[in-house]
This record gives sequence, C-alpha cells and structure tokens, in this order.
Amino acid sequence: MSDKANIGVTGLAVMGRNLARNLARNGQRVAVHNRHRERTDELINRFGNEGNFLATGSLRELVDTLERPRRLVIMVKAGDPTDAVIDELLPMLDTGDILVDAGNANFADTRRREAALADRGVHFVGAGVSGGEEGALHGPSIMPGGSPEAYRELEPILRSIAANVDGTPCVTHVGTDGAGHFVKMVHNGIEYADMQLIAETYDLLRRVLGLGPGEIAETFRRFNTGRLNSYLIEITAEVLGHVDSRTSLPFVDVVLDQAEQKGTGRWTVQNALELASPVTGIAEAVFARSISGQPRLREEASGLPGPSTEPVVDDPERFVDDVERALYASKIIAYAQGFDQIQAGSETYEWDIDLGAIATIWRGGCIIRAEFLDRIRAAYDQTSGRAGLLADDDFREALGEAQDSWRRVVAIATAAGVPVPGISTSLAYYDTVRAQRLPAALIQGQRDYFGAHTYRRTDLDGVFHTEWSVDRSEHEA
Repeated sequence: MSDKANIGVTGLAVMGRNLARNLARNGQRVAVHNRHRERTDELINRFGNEGNFLATGSLRELVDTLERPRRLVIMVKAGDPTDAVIDELLPMLDTGDILVDAGNANFADTRRREAALADRGVHFVGAGVSGGEEGALHGPSIMPGGSPEAYRELEPILRSIAANVDGTPCVTHVGTDGAGHFVKMVHNGIEYADMQLIAETYDLLRRVLGLGPGEIAETFRRFNTGRLNSYLIEITAEVLGHVDSRTSLPFVDVVLDQAEQKGTGRWTVQNALELASPVTGIAEAVFARSISGQPRLREEASGLPGPSTEPVVDDPERFVDDVERALYASKIIAYAQGFDQIQAGSETYEWDIDLGAIATIWRGGCIIRAEFLDRIRAAYDQTSGRAGLLADDDFREALGEAQDSWRRVVAIATAAGVPVPGISTSLAYYDTVRAQRLPAALIQGQRDYFGAHTYRRTDLDGVFHTEWSVDRSEHEA
C-alpha cells in the first residue's frame, strides 16, 4: 500500500474540515493543510479516528504527500484568496494534476482559471458543493465542471461522498470549464426565491389570519406531507416552532429582520440580465433582502399610509389552502426561470448541460432538495431539456388549478398591505408569458418616435420607420 494520500484538502474552516472528514470516512487517505497549523492539529486531535488523515504543515509538504496524478481540493475564500493559493501551488504541480475549487466561486473566475491552468497542463475543476456544513460532512450535492478527463479521475471519489437518493449519487459532470460553478450559482438563486416565497407565506398567515408562529409551524408541517415536501419547508417548521430560551418568546420574534447575503443571488440576477433570461422571482428575492438590510430607508418610510380598511377573511381554512396553492405555483415559476437560465447559459457558453441530470442531483444533499424535483426530472426526460418547464403538461395543469387561489392571495395581500413581491411577480410572469399579445408593441412605437429605432409589423416582412415629426409617412428602413 502506498504511503501517499490519494486526495488533499487545503483550507480547514468548517466546510473544508467537514469535506475532509467525509472523504476520510468513505475510505480516502486524505492529506490536510491549513494556513494556520492549529486548525490542522485540531482536525487530527478531534476527528483523526474517523479515517486515514495525513497532516501537513505547508503547501509544499501537502503536494509532496499526494500520489500522482495529484488531486487537491481548495476550500478557501472565493476571489483573491483562491487566486493566491493557485499561484502558490502551480509551480509545484505537474502535467495531469487536478486542482478542485469547491468554494462558491464566480463561474467567470473559474473559466479564467481553467483556461490558464490548461495552458500549463494542469486540470482545474470548479465544483459547486451544496448542503452547508452538514451536507459537506454527511453527503452534499456536487456539481463539478472542468474537463471530462479530470472528472473521470475524480468520479469514484466524488460518488463516494455525495448524497444518495434511490441508489443514485447526487453528482454528475455538469460541463466544461465554469459549468459547475454556474449551475451552483443558479441553484443558490433558486434557493433565494424559494426562501422568499416561504417567508411571504409565513407573513400572510400571521398578518392576515393572525396565527402565531407555533400555529404556522404546524401548518408548514402539514404542507411538508404533500407536494411541497422539501428540506426548506421542513426547517421552516422547526424555526417557527422554536422558542427563545432567554425570553420565552417565539424565536422568530427576537431575530433582527435584516437578511444577509453572500453574493451568489446577485450574480445570478446579473448573469440573467446578460443572457436576457428573465428570472423575476429570483430578482425580487434578492431585492427583498436588500430592502430588509436598509433600516434607514425603512424607518423613513414607516409613516407612509397603508390600507384604509382591512380585508375580512370569512373562511380561514380556505385561505390557508389558497396560500398553499399560491406557494406551489410560485415555486414552479421560480424553478422554471432558474432552469431556463441554466439552459440559456449552456447554449451561450457551449456546455451542453443535461437539465434532467441537474434535477436528479439536486434531489439530495443540497438546500433546495425537494420531492418536487422528481417531477422536474421527469419533465426534462420527456422533452430532452429543450422546452421549458411551463411546456410540461403536469406543470401547466398545476398552474391552471392554482391560478384562482393565486389571484385571491395576491388580492388579499394587496388589500391588507402585506408585501408579497415573490408571489406577485411570479403571478405577473405567468400572465405575461401566457398573453397572446403584450404592450411591447407600444414600447416599440415609443422607441421609434424618440430615437428612430425602427419596428417590425405583424402583416409585412422587413423593418420600418415612421417620420413622426414630418408627415408620419412610413418607409422601410
């Protein structure tokens, strides 16, 4: 048996440490390194009995400890710190070695790094890893990009540590260069939307029906027994049911209402604009977090008048049912928009991403894991991924059945002055894409009037311009 490690991990904060432990627990001999030696020692002292670890004190020692081709996972902060580690490692590596960035990197950075290292004969794999610290330890969803050759080397190891659903490991080769980190970025964008929709549902049940957090927790537990069954619904019930030990108040009432974000949601929206892929639900979720984090703005606006009368809900049980349908319909829209963005990115960057495979690996390990993803996988298996989710008969039927409830919920929320930006923008998107004709025709007329930007007609081929300030005659441009 070789005394070399078959994989290394540098960066032993919580995610890196747990990933190293997961590797060791599943039969890998793991060389570990951290810039501050005490973290390496802590890992060995606390968890060294979980598997076969080799502690190293420098990157040079880490590289020398690995068997060839070297497989090395970088788990440091995204951005400049990742570049710094790569720059230090590169002179020590040989042709065929593999560097894996398993952090939340911007996919554009991953594309740049992959191209630069390929010129040196080193494989660079940007791997999205979802599931938080518990997923990293017990089985995440893994989204690796990079070359097919690199994935073949890594595949047995990654399959051994990934979450597993119905005998299928939650890992697949997503595509070349930055595809893995791109898909992880959109995953996080969908996560933003999903969390916002759930938060709006809680707010509606509390502010319209007057239910307490504990009662709403029971409602979410009931939701979790049906088609909304998911990790996020499950933990929502746990959070709402939790009582603060210091004050004996509901936990949710003692937490500051300012949600933070780390950037992947913003990246998703920025990229969607570049791809002309409308992710309105994700965008509203990002903006909602931004508004929550602006206390001065909210304080200045707190005196603005609200509704003069409050709506009366005669049938609370029916309203809860309506809210469940609105939540499910809005969730369909959020996922449909996210998968459409992945498709657009796949075509633009020539990745050939299998959308059904992405739905498959998101069923376990990741934050948005849900029973609902089985239905999405089936939809893409039937359409080969070229048609969007809204073309699927089952989803079209679900949206049709939900729409009356959806509209009632938005109307009641508006009448009550309860903000539901995620739910309402999802309904607006639904009505926009199903419309036979949009007011964009007027916008085209406006653009031609003030800027001679031209327009197309419905009855003739070609591009036209009207002489608005002269005689309003039309001619072909």
